[in-house]
Amino acid sequence: MYGLVNKAIEGMISKYHGENTWETIKQKAELEDIDFFIGMDAYADDVTYRLVSAACEVLDMPAEELLKAFGEYWLQYTAEEGYGELLASAGDSLPKFLDHLDNLHARVGLSFPQLRPPSFECEHTSEQSMELHYQSTRCGLAPMVIGLLQGLGKRFNVKLDVTQISFREEGGTHDIFSIEYEDS
Repeated sequence: MYGLVNKAIEGMISKYHGENTWETIKQKAELEDIDFFIGMDAYADDVTYRLVSAACEVLDMPAEELLKAFGEYWLQYTAEEGYGELLASAGDSLPKFLDHLDNLHARVGLSFPQLRPPSFECEHTSEQSMELHYQSTRCGLAPMVIGLLQGLGKRFNVKLDVTQISFREEGGTHDIFSIEYEDS
């Protein structure tokens, strides 16, 4: 994953739990030799997974909960890191944004040539509901998608109810989320 992801993990931990906690997590992840992550550099996925695992242990928090919080934080972080216009160009409503996620990742890939983005497909089931199909080469990140969806609900001032209805880790071909939404 790119350093931008690891920098966002650092930002979330430091903001909500303090710099000392971040240093403890880096040490537990055996990454204390890294002074800082470079956003545009690619790092082995293992670095990110080690950070998440160490954070769960230090914070005594289940991975699912941490990844949900990170997903929500990711939207705010990327907007503040200069990707706000790119996010805005993906759509002015929740359904439009979700419909254009693969296009958004394609545009991001122009700046991040080693990007291995997930793929999203929307199946609109009614005026205010859809199923979001999520496919990724990486395992275990479905809770982050739930957090991203919750963050998008806040971004578009929409009440969301998200339920995961298919689980890749339980034998499904991919993860599927049922989303019901209404304007706040």
